[in-house]
Amino acid sequence: MEKEEHAIILEYLPNGYPLEGKMMPIAQAIGENNLTLLELVPRRGISLEVGEKVYIGEGKRDKIYYILGRLPREKLTESAKGQLEEFVKKIVKENEKKFVDFFNKSEAINKRIHQIELLPGLGKKYVKEIIAKRKEKEFDSFEDMKKRIQNLPYPEKAIEKRILQELTTFERYNLFTH
Repeated sequence: MEKEEHAIILEYLPNGYPLEGKMMPIAQAIGENNLTLLELVPRRGISLEVGEKVYIGEGKRDKIYYILGRLPREKLTESAKGQLEEFVKKIVKENEKKFVDFFNKSEAINKRIHQIELLPGLGKKYVKEIIAKRKEKEFDSFEDMKKRIQNLPYPEKAIEKRILQELTTFERYNLFTH
């Protein structure tokens, strides 16, 4: 897994967490590549905007002093969760090819469960159909999937929901996050 180079600010708390008593500014963010939830400490005198992309890679960082660590999912603020939804929608849209490839290349986890079944709203019936159709010809886009599979609920929405699930609750299998 490669290191994150950039993160998107989900929430900026200039006075830190209200109940922790430390008056240290903190930013809740998500890594752009690996979708890792992070806690960042901004440089002194720097104010961060929600939705802003900041550099967190090696070497000199202009706005971030250091990465405090992974952000525990239970610490996500409500407004950060809202931002997270927007960010995930954008990521799925911008990386459609990558997520369509998931449908083209996903495999069984064990004898009883397939990766596609872990997506909300897609049960065994859809899994069989998706596998049959992709054997004929791989899918080109979400639109292509919807054309070729009758009554398929929006595959991009299923992926968005799954990513949010993985980021905000404990999941036994993570398909898209680390």
